[in-house]
Amino acid sequence: MPRRTLIKDYPHRMAGHCGSGAMRDLLHWHGLGWDGPPDEGLVFALGGAVGLSYLRSSDLVPPLYLVGRGADFEVDLPRRLGGQVHVLTTDDPREGWSWVLDEIEAGRPSLVWGDIGELPYLRVQLRMSRHDIVVIGHDEAEGIAFVVDNDRAEVQEVPLDALARARSSKSFPEPTRHCTYRIIWPDALPDVAEVAAEAFRQSAASMRRPSQPGIVDLTTAAAGAEGLAAVVQLAADVRTWADLPIDDLEILLFSLSAFIEKAGTGGGLFRRLLADGCADVARLTGDFATAQLAVSASRCAQAWG
Repeated sequence: MPRRTLIKDYPHRMAGHCGSGAMRDLLHWHGLGWDGPPDEGLVFALGGAVGLSYLRSSDLVPPLYLVGRGADFEVDLPRRLGGQVHVLTTDDPREGWSWVLDEIEAGRPSLVWGDIGELPYLRVQLRMSRHDIVVIGHDEAEGIAFVVDNDRAEVQEVPLDALARARSSKSFPEPTRHCTYRIIWPDALPDVAEVAAEAFRQSAASMRRPSQPGIVDLTTAAAGAEGLAAVVQLAADVRTWADLPIDDLEILLFSLSAFIEKAGTGGGLFRRLLADGCADVARLTGDFATAQLAVSASRCAQAWG
């Protein structure tokens, strides 16, 4: 008989960012937290994912890209919390789907990448391959998968062929290659103060001395940089925009606003999530320095916004 599976008790809520929203829900589903299920801001902050990558290229539409998080949040967070992560990729759609089936038929949600331009419920023309979604079931007879997404409050029914296209996309910033995160979560979480300290160190290093490649490939860009150097590069470029034709200027300003506030950043180029997370850490630990960090992160979010 055709198979149908569905994790009915999956605790999904909308979120500002696809990765931290998915991880928040997964932690909740596994019964993990400190004084209850963590909020999205705390999850993001503990991932140590604050960063900055900027590039300008005529090959892009629009011709610039800005992102305020690092590439490895989905790996770093579970490992920092004592879990294990296996990142599975393939160009074989059958193999890629088998990984998802293995998880959901075992009663576990499956975290995967999907190009937003191929997900019919999002109704967008923009292509972006590194979008986290969680598959919580499928109906073989109907040919659909049940998907949760930070941008939608309800579980989405996605045709399997559309999901396959989303998971085999070759769009910017990199091919999805049926990317699937197989995560083994710990039975209990470590001390939040120790986790936060390590995460804050990683975020500071990513801004001051980025040593790992970010989400975007800067090698083919006309201009690009990471960390604090990206701030300098962006500021230098913006100074030249006053000489552009008005139509070109409007495209750049609209795009920059979208990348900072609306493109799944949680607002303020992820800095608002950081502020919320720091406030939670300060509440849980009573640490005054972290409370001050929350204030600084909030000001930073306002400045970016």
